[in-house]
Amino acid sequence: MPDLTTVAALSSLRPAPTEPVAGRLASLYDGLRDELVAVRRDIHAHPELGRTEVRTTGLLAERLRAAGLEPRLLPGSGLVCDIGPGPAVTGRQRIALRADLDALPVVDTTGLPWASTTRGIAHACGHDVHTASVLGAGLLLAQVADELTTGVRLVFQPAEEVQPGGALDVIAAGGLDGVGQIYAFHCDPKVDVGQVGTRIGPITSASDEVTVTISGSGGHTSRPHLTGDVVFALGQVITQVPAILGRRLDPRSGVNLTWGAVQSGSAHNAIPASGVLRGTLRCLDVRAWEKASEVFQAAVENVVASLEVEVEVRHHRGVPPVENAEHATTVLEEAARVVLGAGSVLLTEQSLGGEDFAWYLTKVPGAMARLGTRTPGGHTYDIHQGDLRVDERAVEVGALFLARAALLAG
Repeated sequence: MPDLTTVAALSSLRPAPTEPVAGRLASLYDGLRDELVAVRRDIHAHPELGRTEVRTTGLLAERLRAAGLEPRLLPGSGLVCDIGPGPAVTGRQRIALRADLDALPVVDTTGLPWASTTRGIAHACGHDVHTASVLGAGLLLAQVADELTTGVRLVFQPAEEVQPGGALDVIAAGGLDGVGQIYAFHCDPKVDVGQVGTRIGPITSASDEVTVTISGSGGHTSRPHLTGDVVFALGQVITQVPAILGRRLDPRSGVNLTWGAVQSGSAHNAIPASGVLRGTLRCLDVRAWEKASEVFQAAVENVVASLEVEVEVRHHRGVPPVENAEHATTVLEEAARVVLGAGSVLLTEQSLGGEDFAWYLTKVPGAMARLGTRTPGGHTYDIHQGDLRVDERAVEVGALFLARAALLAG
């Protein structure tokens, strides 16, 4: 087992709950602390990309079976696991706790003893913390399963980083059947460990991929009037279409079109015959998101209509916004206050990043929080970067926080 002497307990960060069941969670966690940090390190050292998380799934299934549970493997990778009584007994649908399993195609530059052993793949988004915490919450709840008044389902999903996301795989496989609410968190390295960020309504953005291909006959730069000028047309789309979207869609929706790549031509004195733009279209409002594709297509076509070029527009739907339900957000806030204290809850900022947890919220109500992973006074890292380090006390915070949320939601 890895040396865990640097991992401090959270007793100084949290008060003890007083309810009969919830009040025992902190003491029960004492027997899991070292194991769960070791699990997190194991997963971090053996990252797997979306829909290939076979080793990670096997590790989780083995530990859940050892706890007397019966995990159900999903097609390919991922699993769900029920704890406590089902709807047939309680008359209430289960509370789901979700973790995502996949890593990123990023080089691990942490230099830690448990750094990635797989070249070019790393847990640079904190999914290893998500997974270890949901496992911890499940193992805690399994120890009090006979006292649960509402059943809980653990959802370990594949491919969050692969649009439109592995959440759709889980839903298609029946992973939400019998579930009435769902909860999750995402690591936030800008927030100190022991703090949780929440927000009612949109917390993340819709995120779509867009591609614009413009073609013409090509020609000499001395005679642009004799051909459709592809480069000029690309420039018009780059500058005009984002402004048009800001006038055709409600500005309160947070619509944002940003180009990430433009390719055309190879010579300074030749007008190329084709060019491609690629970017992302993001939106914080689901209603504006539903309308955005039509508006984007029309805007591009209208901008180039007089330039004697041909245009092809491709809009690849990604994920909708994560819209936290008010009641579910209140559950997370109360859970954080019980586990971590009255000052632990922060109002988190909205993010234009995408999160496929949103697909679950199109089926059942729920909420996602931001979990602090920064050591107080320490360096601020960023997600999707190979040097991401987390304060491993976040595993304990996450496990107790989600277990308590499940009890409150039930």
